[in-house]
Amino acid sequence: MTKVPVTHIDNALIDREAIKTMLARRIPDHTLEQPFYNSEALFRIDMEEIFAKEWIFAGMTCELPKKGSFVTVDIGLSPIIILRDNNNDVRAFHNTCRHRGSKICLGAKGKSPKLVCPYHQWAYDLDGELVFAGSDMGDDFDKSRYSLSPVHCRTAGGYIFVCLAENPPPIDDFVNDMNYYLEPYDLDNAKVAVQSEIIEKANWKLVVENNRECYHCDGSHPELLKSLLEWDDDNDPRSTPEFRDLVKKMQAFWESQDVPYKFQMRYENRNRIVRTPLKEGTHSMTMDGKVACKKLMGRFTSPDMGALRILHLPNSWNHGMGDNLIAFQILPVGPQETKVITRWLVHKDAVEGVDYDPNNLRHVWDATNAQDRTLSENNQLGVNSMGYQPGPYSKTFEFGVINFVNWYCERMAANLGE
Repeated sequence: MTKVPVTHIDNALIDREAIKTMLARRIPDHTLEQPFYNSEALFRIDMEEIFAKEWIFAGMTCELPKKGSFVTVDIGLSPIIILRDNNNDVRAFHNTCRHRGSKICLGAKGKSPKLVCPYHQWAYDLDGELVFAGSDMGDDFDKSRYSLSPVHCRTAGGYIFVCLAENPPPIDDFVNDMNYYLEPYDLDNAKVAVQSEIIEKANWKLVVENNRECYHCDGSHPELLKSLLEWDDDNDPRSTPEFRDLVKKMQAFWESQDVPYKFQMRYENRNRIVRTPLKEGTHSMTMDGKVACKKLMGRFTSPDMGALRILHLPNSWNHGMGDNLIAFQILPVGPQETKVITRWLVHKDAVEGVDYDPNNLRHVWDATNAQDRTLSENNQLGVNSMGYQPGPYSKTFEFGVINFVNWYCERMAANLGE
């Protein structure tokens, strides 16, 4: 049995130097040492070195339909406001008043011509500029020095990404990819038909690892496997001749529809996009494989679009069909607690009860999310054991997990070295 080659580091002693030591000695293609999955100190460093320095999926542009529309998201201890300003641009700010630091926007979403702090009524314009602080600050008070603190924000094909770092890592190539692959969906003219939020009592990395493989699918996801084929493309060494034939057939059809499909990976495994077939004869991730929404998205004229699979590390995976798109977002809450948010998007003109049934739309992934929660929580309970040792990944079935763990370790090492 393979064992960790040096002495175990007590959780109470975890600091940046200890993490560097564990990264340097990690066994390739194996799970990480226990503190990466359950240490409070290491979790705080995850939030500082990964979630505060990488680009984070934060929402959809269609959630900001009008000037003054806003949504909020908490990235660790940092609450963020994302809004559509008076120039119709999407911007992001720290959700903390420049007076005494109170949280300004308390709800998950809303619409307002100004952002008014509920504590002392300081008010900010949609460009973050302080426009009212009352008369009690004195005649020499300079409002221009106390605008909201901005957060780096980029939109890409209808998705919103934010980065808390002063100097964010590159994202331009991925933005261009997203604009290209998502053009047929016209997500600015979509709507969130259904949204769910669940808490998984598991470390965020275990949640992502579970998503990055379908090794467990056959024994755990009967609803999902009514439509899903586990292979991304015909380069997968496990793919069958029948699957490769189906890929060729569907790619020829997508080409005739001017719909992008080719595999693309960016930034050392951080981002990957590919359109892949669903099971032949199925058009959507529903129990019967039929469309969940009669009104197709964007410019699609056929529902036979397979699934556009999009990965964005560290916190999102996605499936886009011809009739709906499912966007998954994770937000770490604690060392053994992760919020998983699922959005089901349809055409903005689709009518509930006429074009789609929300229960049918969400049924498969509600079941799958519940099953994945159980798997991840059981994984966490086992990892917490004093008997846990890093174990080997399957290079065939779990190559996606290996890619994720390699990306995480490389980014953590690079960010720690800054």
